[in-house]
Order: sequence, then C-alpha cells, then structure tokens
Amino acid sequence: MNSLSENAVAKLLEGYNCAQAVLCASCDRLPFDKNTALRVACGLGAGMGRKQETCGAVTGGILALGLKYGRGEKEERSRTEETYGMTRELMNRFEAKHGSCCCRELLGGCDLKTEDGLRYYKANDLLHITCAPCVQTVGTILEDLLQPAPRP
Repeated sequence: MNSLSENAVAKLLEGYNCAQAVLCASCDRLPFDKNTALRVACGLGAGMGRKQETCGAVTGGILALGLKYGRGEKEERSRTEETYGMTRELMNRFEAKHGSCCCRELLGGCDLKTEDGLRYYKANDLLHITCAPCVQTVGTILEDLLQPAPRP
C-alpha cells in the first residue's frame, strides 16, 4: 500500500495540479470522494489559478485538514481553533523544509502566467525539481496530522 505522500506525487505526475494531488491522495483518510476533491481543488493549483500565491500543495493540505477536523454547522467553536493550529503546523513545517509557502518564491520567480515562464518551467523540469518535492512534503505532514478514517 502506498503512502499518502507517494499517492500525492503519483497524482501530480498524472497531470493533476499540486492542490488536487494532495487533496485527492488524502481522501482515503477523509469522508470525501476523490472526484469531488479533484474538482474542489482545481482552481488552487500553481498558487491559486497561476497567481503563484500560497503553494497549491499547502492549500490542498489545508483543505484536507478542514474536511477532517474543521467546524461544520452547529459544531463547537473549539474545532476552528484546533484546525487553525494544525494549519499553522502544516505551514510552519513546510516553510522549515522549503523556505517559503509562496509558489512564486518556491519556483525562483518563474512567472507561470506567461508563455516564457511556462517554457522555463518545462525546460528546467520544475515539476520534478520543485513541485513534486513540495507535494511529497505536504503528504508526509498530512500522514502525521490526519488520522486514518475508521473502516466500516
């Protein structure tokens, strides 16, 4: 059985974006189906629609934490604080390993909104050099933070 981090990297290499890869790979530990995960996370890739803000792997991880532990309707407010704490832990651990949670910084300033930037991304294999390790890191962190879903 592959780990969450291995499944996330495999999904990325299948052509899904970083947020989709992380959230989809987390579904085995969430009450959430993979197809819906892929749809929900679709706009978050490349730092939110190629705006290169917060890394999509990180935002996918935050979605996974919210789905598992977040506050729903008529639930205790304490769940919000618990989820915020886990979100900070995810981001802090990611920053400690990669230096930033900002997609633009992680990609060394490569501008994914331009044709030149996209060519640079492909020519320098940033998918494997930068994005796959980021997805793997978030997957590994989520392996610690998400408890496996109980079997029916």
